[in-house]
Amino acid sequence: MRRRILNTMLAMLLAVGALLGIPLSVVAWWWVADNAHQSLDARLKVISDQLIRAEGPDGRVPPDVLTGEDVAVLLPPDGRLTLRYPDATGIERTTTTGSQIDGKTMADSIGLGDAGTLALEIPLDQVRDDQLAAVGIVAIVVAGSIVAGTVVAAVTAGRIADPLTDLAARAGAMARGDFRSDWKMYGIAELDRVSRALGDANAEIALRLEREGEIVGDVSHQLRSRLTAIQLRLDELSMHSDPAVVNEAEAALSQVERLSSELDEMVAAARDDRGAPHVTDVRDMLTTLVGDFRSAFDAAHRELSVTFHGTAQALSARPGRLREAVSVLVDNSLQHGRGECRITVGELPRANMLRITVADDGEGVPDSAAEHIFRRGYSAGRADGVGGNGVGLSLARALVEADGGRLELTVRRPPEFAIVVPSGTDGDDPPGPTPPLTGIRRDRVPHR
Repeated sequence: MRRRILNTMLAMLLAVGALLGIPLSVVAWWWVADNAHQSLDARLKVISDQLIRAEGPDGRVPPDVLTGEDVAVLLPPDGRLTLRYPDATGIERTTTTGSQIDGKTMADSIGLGDAGTLALEIPLDQVRDDQLAAVGIVAIVVAGSIVAGTVVAAVTAGRIADPLTDLAARAGAMARGDFRSDWKMYGIAELDRVSRALGDANAEIALRLEREGEIVGDVSHQLRSRLTAIQLRLDELSMHSDPAVVNEAEAALSQVERLSSELDEMVAAARDDRGAPHVTDVRDMLTTLVGDFRSAFDAAHRELSVTFHGTAQALSARPGRLREAVSVLVDNSLQHGRGECRITVGELPRANMLRITVADDGEGVPDSAAEHIFRRGYSAGRADGVGGNGVGLSLARALVEADGGRLELTVRRPPEFAIVVPSGTDGDDPPGPTPPLTGIRRDRVPHR
């Protein structure tokens, strides 16, 4: 911005300098020439008066008058005076006094009636030197104005650009989560208003994040306390004499441990505790997920299958995010879909991405709702989109995007959702289909 402001002001200065300098130079050139002519004319008038007073009875001027001291003091430096007059026989004579001039001259003349004509000349180079000096003075004045304007432009550009740069840096720090910056005033009314508005937003965001952090801490503490109590109860049930009760207790304990682990991840994410991306085995994750949902799909007399193509590895900082996103899609299929729910995992080697699709044989998504299903608060449970919490798909997309992926509705009828995330392989492994996992059964409640 500093350069743009400076270039704009310099362009304006150059334009003004050209618009004023060129006409002023022409006027100065003409003014010097006009002054030279006026000076010659004034001298000729004085000399002509001297000559007229020296006229003889016959009305003629004696030639020796031109060489007298009275006329010599009236000649300009390097000037030449010429008198042309008729003699007694009528022949025109010429008498010259002053300096010898070589080259072009600037001349002015005056008539003396019957006494002849008087002409005064000066070297044209002398006039040209004065004209060039006048144009040079104009050029120096214009150049000085441009230099002074450049200094003023540089100071003004800095006074405007530096506060904007500082304001942008502080806004960038706020966007990165640094809310400790001071929002100072710059003495420019508009910038001060922006700084005050950003300072108020900074304070409000910091206060809300602090409150949200406190709420997250309180919620996590309460959930951990309840999970610990449930785990203790399940530990007691795991010592029951009935093997079926023991199996259910162990399955429930596994779910409690997974919930506790995912709670840790969500609390860390809420506190912006970024982890390093690492390779996640999607095959093992989805196999467990299918087992978790198996009993719920069996109760609904529906099938749930997963098919793998390739190594099925994803790059994720927190694997729980991807699992939760797929869980939302499978749960939506369970609640709103029909027929078999098919999960397909395949590689996109050219893009080095992993693609996970979830599809079923249901009625799909209406055209009117296709653009709104990922909007937070929108629920497909009612025709007007209101009535459910409308968080599932919005949360799933946010979780996928947090790992650098994307969640989209690729086919509306029958519905097919696709998750694309960075692949954990180099794309060199040959893809090979893996038979659908349709026989997995685990007596566990579906993961939510």
